[in-house]
Amino acid sequence: MNTQKVTIADVAKRAGVSKGLVSFALNDRPGVSPETRTRILAVAGDLGWKPSLRARSLSTRRSFALGLVVARNPEVLGSDPFFPSFIAGVESILSDRGRALVLSVVPSEEAEIRSYRQLVDDGRVDGVFLTDLRHDDPRIPLLTELGLPAVTLGRPDGPSPFPAVSIDDTPGIAESVAYLARLGHRRIAHIAGSSTMLHGTRRRDAFEAALRTAGLPLGQTIETDFSVAAGSDATRRLLTQEDAPTAIVYANDPMAIAGLGVAHELGIRVPDELSITGFDDIDFSRYVYPPLTTVSATPVVWGRAAATTLLALIETGAADDVNLPAARLIIRGSAAAPAHTRKSAT
Repeated sequence: MNTQKVTIADVAKRAGVSKGLVSFALNDRPGVSPETRTRILAVAGDLGWKPSLRARSLSTRRSFALGLVVARNPEVLGSDPFFPSFIAGVESILSDRGRALVLSVVPSEEAEIRSYRQLVDDGRVDGVFLTDLRHDDPRIPLLTELGLPAVTLGRPDGPSPFPAVSIDDTPGIAESVAYLARLGHRRIAHIAGSSTMLHGTRRRDAFEAALRTAGLPLGQTIETDFSVAAGSDATRRLLTQEDAPTAIVYANDPMAIAGLGVAHELGIRVPDELSITGFDDIDFSRYVYPPLTTVSATPVVWGRAAATTLLALIETGAADDVNLPAARLIIRGSAAAPAHTRKSAT
């Protein structure tokens, strides 16, 4: 028999039971004796029956899909490999569980709020991943009101009924500053992410705390939107001023790699005259020249853990927080002791 055409009716006929009883057995619902359930499952296996997600959705009122809504400019998102890596981790779990990922990229926080409401109204997803947490994040009470299960990437700064999958990124930033200080750098700057996002604020706070711990003066910080263009512009501003920094700590790898290009353009040698560190350890950070010293945040692992946690929450109604290993510094070739003398770029 063609396995693509095997239906519940075929299984019921072969097993000598009703279609309703087959449906109960295949969906692991009560009302079926263990012996009958075993016999039905054996018949279904022999016939090569495969579940229809559409039929299961109708019978269980589930969509068998999870949602990810990202409120960023598509151009910014396209230049940041974090999300593709995170999604790869999510998909590695969903593909084995017969689930799909619904991705929506929207231009603003207001559009994001509308997207969540629309997803619920249309019944398109069973739960969502909440990324880029904000201060007093309005999405948490919204999703609670909508009754939509969620997993937050990181812990919110207020009450939340949802499990969190977190990576402590502060040790990675602290290690970056401490490493540069040990190399002899005294003028260290930070090209930061948006202060509206908790991880942008957290990395900036960690940078300033690490400078104090090292006994160094507070370095310059330039806030950006995490984009390559903003990282490039901020680097140029820093390197074309008097008393330019001898080292720059970037809030993500794409901005650090853009900064590396600006330094080359200005004739500033990395790492001889300028040291650079990044964050995320995206794949191609090790293939630029010089290879990027950066902080590993393992977005693929993060995606796997988040998907596993969200599925558990949907299926059982509860899931524990997950603390992944803290982000750590990976030393490569883009940082070294500062030159004894260095002319400010003009």
